Amino acid sequence: MAKELIFKSLRHEKTSDIPWVPFAGVHAGKIVGYTAEEVLTDEDKLVEAILAANKFYIPDGLPVLFDLQVEAEILGCDLLWAKNNPPSVKSHPLEGENKSIPCNCKIPTRESGRLPVILSAMRRIKAEIGSEVALYGLICGPFTLASHLRGSDIFMDMINDPAYVKDLVNFCSQVAVQMSEMYIEAGMDVIAVVDPLVSQVSPKHIERMLSEGFKAVFDYIRNQGAYSCFFVCGNATKQIEVMCQMGPDGISVDENVNLAKAKEITDRYNISIGGNIPLTTTMLHGTQEDNMKGVIDLLDSIADHHNLIISPGCDMPYDTPIENTVACAEAVKHPEKARQLIENYQVVVDDIHVELPDYASLDKVLIELFLLDPEQCAACTYMLAAVEDAYNDMKDIAEYRVYKYFIKEDIARTRKMGIANLPTMCINGEQKYISIIPNKQELIAEVKKYVK
Repeated sequence: MAKELIFKSLRHEKTSDIPWVPFAGVHAGKIVGYTAEEVLTDEDKLVEAILAANKFYIPDGLPVLFDLQVEAEILGCDLLWAKNNPPSVKSHPLEGENKSIPCNCKIPTRESGRLPVILSAMRRIKAEIGSEVALYGLICGPFTLASHLRGSDIFMDMINDPAYVKDLVNFCSQVAVQMSEMYIEAGMDVIAVVDPLVSQVSPKHIERMLSEGFKAVFDYIRNQGAYSCFFVCGNATKQIEVMCQMGPDGISVDENVNLAKAKEITDRYNISIGGNIPLTTTMLHGTQEDNMKGVIDLLDSIADHHNLIISPGCDMPYDTPIENTVACAEAVKHPEKARQLIENYQVVVDDIHVELPDYASLDKVLIELFLLDPEQCAACTYMLAAVEDAYNDMKDIAEYRVYKYFIKEDIARTRKMGIANLPTMCINGEQKYISIIPNKQELIAEVKKYVK
């Protein structure tokens, strides 16, 4: 049975095959012709979309919903909705001087926000395919949820008021526990704690301010008899070990992380690891052969396939071609057949010509933001917000540009700049902040160093 592959992997048992989990998210809506907003707000459309994703992609595990703003909306954040992406947070009830906890924030109940729709959809999907497929309930991790409430101020708080950050994260961990309880009750087998911003924090800060809250969530999930997975985005290489120490059953990373090297760490803790098919260059813009080769190359880079789950690096882009995901599924489930199909195949890089600025002759300091997607990637959102928050104080001496890694020209520019990890902030062509979000004062001080 497909779901047993997931369970065995998360129990750290040997498996006959490698489990496959497509993070279809809002892309599931694309399969059946619905917008992201429709599948995230309409129960019937969500159920139809997830059942279609199950039919096309033959998964061993499947998320029911990939939306990290469900809790934020309940706790008072305003959302900006989009047709092709999950919503983004556009207001922060605890920003500025309003630091009280929980302020107007209340622990979610089964009647809060969109939860009645989500929980009912989960129960229906469980009844339809839950006997065969391991269902993932995705919740917003405590630190990312804290950043939704506090905004980019939280990065300055980590320096000036770490006790407040720890209290806020612990409150958000209570929210995560409550969400876990409701999702497990609705039939979810695996609770994925999705916290993109963990990659933006040093291991030392994680241990001081975040670990206690995260451990409480993973302990609760285990005590309820469910499995847990810790999702992180960005270059989390330095954070993998401290993530393991929080006690999840599995960890999932994106293409910024070398999966083989990360697995050496997770293996020491006997924790499963999942990932990390590239989302845009391969799944969105590649061919079927590119996707098969990507999976095979990934498998070949890892000597021991024990404790391994193959999946996209994060929530799949809405417009990902169905045939590309089918190709990934085939390569995971039938690797030897895939090897024959791609024998002698070479990936062709679409090398679009782009002109880089003449940084030495610029009138103003140029800040360039190389992002995955500022509307979908939380780490990218807050890196952009850091620049926007500081811009009024430096607009006379600096300007900024945003490049998005799902646009072909921006992918080519990223390659030409030699940028290996996203999000990255460059100043006058130099990579200054790689998967790290600077606070306002730090950024302004750094920009001033470049003024002629």
